Formats: sequence, structure tokens, C-alpha cells
Amino acid sequence: MQKKIGEISFVLGVVLAVILGLIGGYLGTLEPWLISLLVVLGLIVGFVNIGGKETKEFVWTAVALVLVAYIGGASGTLTTVLYIGEYLSGVFNAIMAFVVPATVVVALKQIYAFAQMK
Repeated sequence: MQKKIGEISFVLGVVLAVILGLIGGYLGTLEPWLISLLVVLGLIVGFVNIGGKETKEFVWTAVALVLVAYIGGASGTLTTVLYIGEYLSGVFNAIMAFVVPATVVVALKQIYAFAQMK
């Protein structure tokens, strides 16, 4: 059951991030609630889906994504793309709202595992 919840959270998070990125500007006061839902789904994914062998790969991949996004200023750069820039930026920011909480949870779980080693 726990695995199913994690799988559903992942799929919902990705789909919601894409939809929110595309139409987020039109949602008004609903947008902060949906971003909050993305954060919660990211936390669930971090707690439930990622563990064991895939922890290291997930953290490295997510950290690379976040660093490249930050250093490259991707969301600001994406807005300058003609016609679809605002949508690309919105999708990217929504994906970050989903991925970052999952990464923090997985990294903390790994730190805790290291602390338990003797």
C-alpha cells in the first residue's frame, strides 16, 4: 500500500507540476495551494519512494538539476523564449517545488543512516 501511495504521489506531482506551470498564472488564489500540494507530494515521494540503492543516484541527479537551475538562472532565462517562455518557466519552477522537498527528505534519511553506522 505504501509503495502505491508513493507511485501515485510521484505521478500526481509530475502531472500537477506541468499543468500548474502551464496555467498557474490564471489560477489566482488557488495557485499557492497547488504549489503547497506539490511540496507535500514531494515530501511523500522522498519518504516513500526513494531508499536503498537509488538514494545516491537520486540525490546526485536532483542536486545537479537544482544547481544547474540556480547557477544558470534557468527560470529567468526561459521567460525570454518567444511565445512559450512564460510557460516553460512556470513548468520548471513547479517541478522545482516538487523535486526540492523530496531531495531534502532523501538526503536527511541518508545522513541519518550514516549516523546509525558504527
